[in-house]
Parts: sequence; C-alpha cells; structure tokens
Amino acid sequence: MSGDLDIKADMGTETKQVETAEGASQELVYDKAAEGRLRRKIDLMILPTVCILYLCCFIDRANIGNARIAGMEKDLGMVGYDYNAALSMFYASYITFELPANILCKIVGPGWFLPLLTVLFGACSLACGYVTTGPQMFAVRFLLGVFEAGMLPGVAYYLSRWYRRSELTVRLGAYSITGPLAGAFGALMASGILKLDSFAGVSSWRMIFVIEGVATIVLGLIGFATLTDRPETARWLTAEQKHLAEERVRSERVGQTKVLDKIDKKKLLLGIRNPITMSTAVIFLFCNITVQGLTIFMPTIIKSIYANYTVIQQQLYTVPPYAFGLVVTFLVPMFASIYDRRQIFIIMSAPLGIAGYIIFLATKNTTARYAATFLIASSSFSLGALTNAQVSANVVSDTARSSAIGFNVMLGNIGGLISTWSFLPFDGPNYPIGNGLNLATQTGTLIVASVMLLWMRRDNVKKARAEEEELEKIQGLSAEEQEDLDWKHPSFRWRE
Repeated sequence: MSGDLDIKADMGTETKQVETAEGASQELVYDKAAEGRLRRKIDLMILPTVCILYLCCFIDRANIGNARIAGMEKDLGMVGYDYNAALSMFYASYITFELPANILCKIVGPGWFLPLLTVLFGACSLACGYVTTGPQMFAVRFLLGVFEAGMLPGVAYYLSRWYRRSELTVRLGAYSITGPLAGAFGALMASGILKLDSFAGVSSWRMIFVIEGVATIVLGLIGFATLTDRPETARWLTAEQKHLAEERVRSERVGQTKVLDKIDKKKLLLGIRNPITMSTAVIFLFCNITVQGLTIFMPTIIKSIYANYTVIQQQLYTVPPYAFGLVVTFLVPMFASIYDRRQIFIIMSAPLGIAGYIIFLATKNTTARYAATFLIASSSFSLGALTNAQVSANVVSDTARSSAIGFNVMLGNIGGLISTWSFLPFDGPNYPIGNGLNLATQTGTLIVASVMLLWMRRDNVKKARAEEEELEKIQGLSAEEQEDLDWKHPSFRWRE
C-alpha cells in the first residue's frame, strides 16, 4: 500500500487504512465531528501562546534595525562594519545552537523549554538597552542568539506533536505570520516608544530594547502556565480526546507504534540525511538571506528611499510592506494545507521575489522601489512555514522529525548570517550587490524546488514498483527494527 493514508468519508466518520509496525493493515475509525471539536480546542489552547512567544522572538531579534536609525551607532561609537558585526554575532551563536537546542527541546519538553527560552532572550533584549559600547552589544547579541536558537525549530517540532500533516502547514503559517507582523508591529512600537522622554532610566533608542524586553519576559512567564508538552499531559483534554489526539497523529507515521519515541541516534541521523530535508534546508538558507536581510535592513532600505523624511516617518513606512506580507504569509500555507501540497507553493513563491529584486536593480524610481518591498515581503515569509512543514511531512518518527526540523532551521539560518553582510555601507544607497545576491537566491529557490519536485515524483514511482519485494525483505525484522527504518520503510512515499 501507499505510505499516504487512504481516507474515506462516510456518515460523519473517517476510516483510515494504516500500516502497523509489522507491516499489517489496520483500520482506524474516527468520528469527524469529535475530531473537529478536538482540533478547535487544540487551536484555542496551543496556537495563541505559540504565536505570541514567536512574535516576541522576532521583535527582539529585529529591533536593532529600528534602534540603528534612531541613533544607536553614534551613541555606542560604532563605525564602518560594526553594525554588520553585531548582527553576525547573533547568527554565529544562533546557527551553532540550533540543532542541539531542538534535541534538548525533545528531552526537556516543549511546554517548559519554549517559555524558558522566551524569558532568557527577553532578558537579553532588555540588556541591550543598557550597553555602553559596541563590544558590549556584540556580547549581548551573541547571548540573544543562544537563547533564540531553539524557538523556530522548537515551535515547528512542538506543533508536529499535535497536528496531522495536512493541518500542520497552516498552523505553521499562523505562527510564521508573526515574522511580518513583528516587522510591522515592531516599527509601530518603535515609533510610539521614541515619542517618550524616558523609561526605566534610559531614553531614545535604548527604550526600544528595554520596553520590548520587559514585555517579552512577562509573556514568557505566562507561557509556563499555558503550554503543555503533549496530548497525554494536557489537563484540558478528556481521556477520549487524548487518545484521539495521539492516534490521529500516529496513523500517518508508517511503521510506528507510538507518537513519542525515545531518542535514537540512528533516527536522528536519518532525519538529517533525508534528501528532502537537505534540499529543503538549502531552500530555507536562500529564503533567510532575503527574510532576515529584509527584516534587519528594512528601515535602512526605507531610509535610502525616503532620505528627507523624519525618523518616525521612515519607521512608519516600513509597516505597509510587512502588513501585505502578513496576509500572503497566512493565505499561502492555508491553501497548501487545503491541497496537502507544499512543494508547488514553494516553487510559486519565488517569481514574486525575483520580480522585486529586478525592480531594485533596474530603477532608482522611489515609488517603484517601495512597491518592490511589497513583492519581496509577500514571497519570502511564508517559506518558513512551508519548508518546516515539508521536512516534517517527509520523515516518520518523532526523533527524526526533531533533527530534520532542527537541521532545516540551522542550515537556513546560515542564510541569516550571510544576510548580515549583504547590505554594506559602501554599497549604499541603492545596494546593487545586496539586491543582486537576493535575486540569485530567489532564482536558486525556484531551481532547487522544481528539480526536487520532479525527483520526488520519479522516486515514488520506483518505490511503488519495488514495494512488494522490499516488504518481503523486512518481514524478519522486529517491530523496533522496522520503526528504525523511518522514511526508508518500503511503504513510505515522499509527500509533495
């Protein structure tokens, strides 16, 4: 049989034919109404907290861009490439701790781990408001990267414990919209904060870090009370709902007898070595050169377009592109979930970014260049949800999923490190090198995603032809050995 589920709707129930660990077919019947009520309850209890915590994460990472145009560099004595170096310090630690953090998230439990990280990176943001030199800012940004490293992969991994493959993409989209939302909201907050005379003994750009850091710490503390690790420990689910929550997720995992397995080195490596994980991580790397660059340098880009405007006006001009990107970032994962397809939507996102950067390179007209920021924002932010959903869909076990998502985000954020050096002072005010680099990454996304879609379809045909013979070869393996096959199980198919 196929590795995907055979789903039949009849009289308000769903009947699913799934593979057990021994390769036998088992019929599982669900009440669709009961499952709908469960899904809505999970959405209500899990998604708001996750979205708010990730919003804090993105704001605390990006607020340095708002502080920059409000006088931070001059006050700290930062010159030349010091600003780029401060950004790089964040990504140096962020990339290093990405994969270990997601494995630690599995060990500790997301319900405790994610709120703890939020409190810690909130404290780092707060500390940024009290630094007095460039090197001190470098050090605090390095610590910020350590504590933020586990958030993006941790949230994606956490949601995969609760949702089916087709449901996961739109939920990842729900928290991914916090990226453009953070850009818009952060700019509005910065504009409002800069109108204050002082706060907690600081003034000017320092208030941005202090006020947003305090808010993050408070929300992180609230997260300890509102997040729970997994369905089994959720006090707000009945016994029947807990069973349904686990069974519906397990039913999509070929050859698995349980949703949460113990950490296994073999499956950790399978999650990383998965062809879809590796190719999707390259796409996410390309994506992050654009997303992180846009997030950090958007105020600088807007300043180059509207050089004669006030600082507050420049801050406010960064809001509309983010707002437009927010809408697209929600709609694209929603349609990807409806059709249970991710790869084609990854492919479709690239042309908008390509068009945007061609405009940046082709004209100095301010109206056209500002319009280009809308195209770029709409093309990139949704890829965070799509790529993490894609690697999650193409592994089987919980352990492999934690390493696959961790690797995707880790490699992806090398793109974030590259982005910190994409818009350099000597390249301004039109930044042809930075825009050319981003045009190349958008084109790379289109090529890699298209090639991998063709490869998946071709390999699935080969797998189907050889399935019966391969199933006979594993009949003598124990249930545990068959679980360890993960995506190499004969009945597994690549999910587009």
